[in-house]
Amino acid sequence: MGARPQFVKAAVVAHAFAAKADVDHYIVHTGQHFDGNMSDVFFAELQIPAPRYRLAVHGLSHGAMTGRMLEQIESIFLTERPEAVVVYGDTNSTLAGALAAVKLHIPVAHVEAGLRSANRAMPEEINRIATDHVSDVLFTPNETALRQLLLEGLSESSIENVGDVMFDACLRYGASAEKKFDPKDYGLECSGFTLATIHRAENTDDRTRLAGIFEGLRRSGRPVLLPLHPRTRDKLTDYQLAVPSNVTILDPVGFMTMLQLERYASCIATDSGGVQKEAFFMRKPCVTMRDETEWTELVESGWNTLVGADPDRISSAIREARGPTVWPNFYGDGHASEKVVERVLSLCAERGQD
Repeated sequence: MGARPQFVKAAVVAHAFAAKADVDHYIVHTGQHFDGNMSDVFFAELQIPAPRYRLAVHGLSHGAMTGRMLEQIESIFLTERPEAVVVYGDTNSTLAGALAAVKLHIPVAHVEAGLRSANRAMPEEINRIATDHVSDVLFTPNETALRQLLLEGLSESSIENVGDVMFDACLRYGASAEKKFDPKDYGLECSGFTLATIHRAENTDDRTRLAGIFEGLRRSGRPVLLPLHPRTRDKLTDYQLAVPSNVTILDPVGFMTMLQLERYASCIATDSGGVQKEAFFMRKPCVTMRDETEWTELVESGWNTLVGADPDRISSAIREARGPTVWPNFYGDGHASEKVVERVLSLCAERGQD
């Protein structure tokens, strides 16, 4: 793993592995997110075991990044000879770990399998598809993802709908994140704010889209808190884009602080896959600043609104955001991580019998 969303997913799985006295579970951190606010804070506050290996692969093109990760991870696997490899989500780290393992005939388990945006221009979409089709066990977060894998011809015996490990994490850490919220700590006059995150390359690497998003936030007229991703901060400078006066910029925040901000926000506007779900877990309406989403059930149920980078759609969706009265449980019972661990251990046992 190597990116912020993976640290959160891996935290609950790591704790479930730690409950097994006879299991050695090692973490490989590729370094894809290397900034302290994007990495180290998560390991500290979520009490994730320190990585056994820390690589330093970041800031490169997708091909170069994936290739260097693949080379270094393969060397680690040749040294460690793991009985199974677990990968998470849809990053370059995910694909590199899966490819390194499968080429060495090591079983691969993919957590959060089966998600599709139907947009192959997204690097994440290619990573998801390729990882799913080389993995031995596919852990889906919901029924939609399970059906997608079956449509693609993957074996039903390789798919297990365990629920969403992110839901586990929100339940596990949510209570710890509860504390008195003072808007003035964040430069706000009141608590009725919109929480925003912007980091996806399709938005940050396109000046017109990024300008449209900030214009939409401005037109909303609502106070906006924006923990700013380093990539987005750099692009604002490169494009010479001004931050609207109603937008308060924060440094990137850890998961616990993010949960607290989500709890008190009146609306969440994001282009993140994980934050869309966190909004749902917190029962907050979400405005997704993308043209499509992997979490189609959230759109269909009314908890999520797709607005692209259009300023008018963004501003009106924020102003009109209201959560539906019905909160369907799409993502399991909060014990996905334990189910992942049990299945991975059974995979190891099966391999030992061959």
